[in-house]
Amino acid sequence: MAFKKRKFSKKEIKAAAKLPAFVERDTTDIADATPKAKKKVLLSEIVSVKDFAEISGLPVTEIIGQLIKNGVLANINENIDFETAQIVGDDLGLEILPKDAQAEEFSEKAQVTDSKSLETRPPVVSIMGHVDHGKTSLLDKIRETHVAAGESGGITQHISAYNIEVSDPEDKKKTRAITFIDTPGHSAFSAMRSHGATIADIVVLIVAADDGVMPQTKEVIESAKAQNVPIIVAINKVDLPDSDIMKIRQQLSEYQLIGEDWGGKTIIVEVSAKTGKNIDQLLEMILLQADSMDLKADPEVPATGIVIESHYHKGAGALAIILIENGTLKLGDAMAIGPVYGKVRILQDWTGENIVLAGPSMPVRVAGLKSLPNFAERLVTFESEKEAKNAAKRFLERNTTRRYIAKSVSKTDSDIVELNLIIKSDVAGSLEAIKKSLGEISNPGLKIKIVSDGVGAISESDAAMANATKAVILAFRVSISLPAKKIIDKEKINAVEYQVIYELVDDVKKILEEMLPPIVTEIETGSGEILAEFRNDKKGVVVGFRSNDGEFKTGEMLKIISAGEEIWRGKIESLRREKDQVSSISAGSEAGVGLAAGAKYTIGDKVVAFRIEETKQTL
Repeated sequence: MAFKKRKFSKKEIKAAAKLPAFVERDTTDIADATPKAKKKVLLSEIVSVKDFAEISGLPVTEIIGQLIKNGVLANINENIDFETAQIVGDDLGLEILPKDAQAEEFSEKAQVTDSKSLETRPPVVSIMGHVDHGKTSLLDKIRETHVAAGESGGITQHISAYNIEVSDPEDKKKTRAITFIDTPGHSAFSAMRSHGATIADIVVLIVAADDGVMPQTKEVIESAKAQNVPIIVAINKVDLPDSDIMKIRQQLSEYQLIGEDWGGKTIIVEVSAKTGKNIDQLLEMILLQADSMDLKADPEVPATGIVIESHYHKGAGALAIILIENGTLKLGDAMAIGPVYGKVRILQDWTGENIVLAGPSMPVRVAGLKSLPNFAERLVTFESEKEAKNAAKRFLERNTTRRYIAKSVSKTDSDIVELNLIIKSDVAGSLEAIKKSLGEISNPGLKIKIVSDGVGAISESDAAMANATKAVILAFRVSISLPAKKIIDKEKINAVEYQVIYELVDDVKKILEEMLPPIVTEIETGSGEILAEFRNDKKGVVVGFRSNDGEFKTGEMLKIISAGEEIWRGKIESLRREKDQVSSISAGSEAGVGLAAGAKYTIGDKVVAFRIEETKQTL
């Protein structure tokens, strides 16, 4: 049967409008009546009613009306939380999803590329490995500088980045750039190492030929594999007489790092950071690996990047070392990094030379930020400083809410040993590593509380806070001001200066171990059975017993067990066999045992001799 279309009169339309919603009918085709997918709307954890309306594309009055229906009175400028927005959105046919304000902006800007303007960019390489395997020496040899001499114990304490120019493997007349991210190699820096693998295109894993695969080496392998970053292995110290390259290759094969000459897919180069052997070959392999990855970026779009170091500089204020990931950063660009914003007032390359712009894979030093950004946070550029400020504000609102929520659910326990710390470091990267490393110290009976942390020298206010909170001051590569020293000396505050991070962490562990109560263990030495009562008065108790197992000694502890439950414990005051007083009773003997007055027992109860051993807890 065919339906004829007809026009409705104004009177009919008016009447239909007064009908309740549940009698409305759609005169369109049945196929069009299927429910439409909800419109997805990304919102921060805190959003104003006005912003909610603008983002969702709905009238403000409709949002406010729905809020009132749900018992929430809010005007156009007031904020609502994410859960409330979800409930209102669901009523309005919207799917409300969480939005990391700046991460979303970063993601959007990072994806804005034009295939016509894509260019090959330099590979970003991170050299990682165990602390003693020669990472810094290898980097020194590559750069032909002497950074190692200025570092404590040969350990790179700061995160930094730099470019080098090397010959193109295909055309020796041409040069190509490689960017190196210098990440620490000790296990204490697991957080930094993880970030290094994340931002690097290639990881060069350095393993000493005279040592082998260490726990830190395994961490690097796991971290790189988790981030799907290719690994090139550099077996270092091959010039040493006790080097065992075959052993190292065998160990690496256990982690599926099998050399190409063994039929695997891993590039393995045998090098010597001391003599320079095969360094050029290693660099050539890095470029060939990069070619196979077809690394591209768009220099025409606004810049995005990542913070790999930050610190304060007298005269320049907050400085950040940024690795440009996509686009081009220009002098004067407005930028936001997490909750921090500003304008690029100073732009320098890794050598300290002033420049006006920086392209993909280029590490640069940036000044012009209002405050110090955090390690590994993302840089996003904007059209104006106002937009950058708003992005930083949104980031701060979101993360402040998170911190408040986390604080509200925290618990305290009087049985937990708490160590208060004040930590100051020279750069934000090292501070991040210290806090991460301390956070990994675990014991059910202790808690590390960082009262205050920051970048810069130990100030008078730091010392005053340490005195008020009974905190230990940890100064990493920073000085202690004279006013602070006076307070520290007067109040006898525990303040220690460090040059090496793992020494700092080890000392904190020692402090915690001293604070922890010992582990008390009862060692059973003998057991027997009460046979008779000889005396029970105010002066003491003497019972006769048979020793069935082990040995009973004067001065040791004894517990009495009745019907499977302990009813008394105390010291063995004396032991008497027949008329003689003895110091010990062995198995198979009967004797009398003297106990303190008030000892509870019945004939037939079990007696157990034991000694108490205390073991110091370790972390």
